[in-house]
Formats: sequence, structure tokens, C-alpha cells
Amino acid sequence: MSVATDPAARPRKPSRARVVLGELLRRPRAAFGLIIIALMVFAAVFAPWIMPQDPFAQSFDGLDLMGAPLPPGGDYLLGTDLLGRDLASRLILGTRTSLIIGVVANGIAVLLGAGVGITAGYFGGWTAAILMRFTDLMMAFPALLLAIVLAAIFQPSLMIVALVIAMVNWVQMSRVIYTETRSLAEREFIQVQRAIGSGPIRILFKHLLPHLLSSIIVFGTLGISTTVLLEATLSYLGVGVQPPMPSWGNIIFENQTYFSTAPWLVFFPGLLIVLLALGFNLVGDALRDILDPTLKGRH
Repeated sequence: MSVATDPAARPRKPSRARVVLGELLRRPRAAFGLIIIALMVFAAVFAPWIMPQDPFAQSFDGLDLMGAPLPPGGDYLLGTDLLGRDLASRLILGTRTSLIIGVVANGIAVLLGAGVGITAGYFGGWTAAILMRFTDLMMAFPALLLAIVLAAIFQPSLMIVALVIAMVNWVQMSRVIYTETRSLAEREFIQVQRAIGSGPIRILFKHLLPHLLSSIIVFGTLGISTTVLLEATLSYLGVGVQPPMPSWGNIIFENQTYFSTAPWLVFFPGLLIVLLALGFNLVGDALRDILDPTLKGRH
């Protein structure tokens, strides 16, 4: 057998994931977003090894003679908080908290929203009527107000906060997926599968889901920034992650009274919140352009 006809000798076609990653790296804004996300993930994973101080240790050495927080510099890279704790260490540990909540909450929201949207869009009829009316009911409540109420009812913890955020973030996803599923369900290739006797499970997972996957990935990426911002808001309002466990939102909440005299206590956690949201938004926008062929050529 010649080399030209030998299947083993033919160059392998790159995987879809590698192609998408290559496209992201060729876009400066998306590459910048990936760098931000990579640095945040690195800080979250290796937090115990890269924190310069114990993030929970209160020390008089971390306060000046008047009992005020120390500014950035010296032994405290980003200064200290009102209890003399190292701010850099608390921000690094807070990165883990914010990312865990962001990823877990958004993952649950994506699964729930996609499940409701696909089920309602494919089966239609009374199934769609019940699920979509429930979705409309959830959308009628302001997301932040509903999250505050739910967080106040349950004892706040890492997983409870993630579940609360997921419960108020799935509705937009379900609406988008429902609309796309309804459109796909009327296409000829789905009608053919129904005509030859393919079951709903086979049609949903083998024929519908691959066409919806790009929208789910894009929505999931963009949604992480929303969940991180909502977590920070809940923690700032005192109904999110509870001290002494640090999150960027409760660090701002704990130290807001020192904003005029120690602005670094609010500036640095606020900057991290903005950077993480920016990173996921840049990557999400680029993924939408890459994975949605209807948008190609617009930018």
C-alpha cells in the first residue's frame, strides 16, 4: 500500500477544541481574556502555596500605632485590613471562593436552563406551556432581590450561595435554548428521524444537542462573569459568603468604612472583580463569533 493511500500516513485532522483554541489565541482581546482567566485559575488552585501570609491571622504588626491598616509595601505587598490581616493573602484565597461559586453556580444554571429549554422546545404542547410559564414567572422577579431573599432564608455557605445564584440565573438560558430548539425541531432532518421511528432520547442527544452545543458553551462562558458579580454583590450585602472565609465581595463589605483613609482595601478586590468579569466576557464574545456561523464576517 502506498503512503498516499495509507490511512495511517494521512495527517490527522485537528480536534474541534484545538481549532477553537487556536482561533481564540489569534484574537488579541480573547487571548488577553484567556491570560486573565489562566492567572485567576492558577491563583485559586495553588493558593495555599503562593499566599505570602496566613489569610486568617490577625496581628498588631499589621496595624500602625493608631490601629489603622498598613498601606501596600514592605512585608505586606497589598497592605493589611482593619484586623491586621494580609490583604494579598485574603485576595488570593478569595479568588478560589469566587471561582468555585462562579463555576459551580453557572454550571448548575446551564444544566437546568438547557434541560428546561430543550424539553419544552422539543415536546411543545402542554409541556412547553407549563415549563415556559414557570420560566416567565421566575423572570418576573428581580434576580438580585430574589437571590437576597433566598440567601436570607437559608444559612449562607459556599454551596448554598452557589445554589441560590444558580436558581436565579437559569431562566435566560432556558429562553434562548427553547427558541433554538423549537426552530430545530421543525427542520427536515428531525422530521426524518421521527418518521423512521427514532426515540426522543436519541433525537435529543444525537441530533439536537450537537446543534445547540455552541450556544450552551457561549452562554456558559458569559454566564460565569454574571455569577461572579452576583456573588460579590451578595457578599457585599452580607448575605453571601460569610466571614472569616474571604471572598472579594465580603472583603469590600468588611473594609468599606476605611475607604477614605485606606482605599486599597476596596480598590484591589474591586479591580479583581472587574478583571475576572472582563476576562470571561472577552472569551465569551470571541467564542460566540467563532462558534456561531451567522456572525462571521460582521466583525
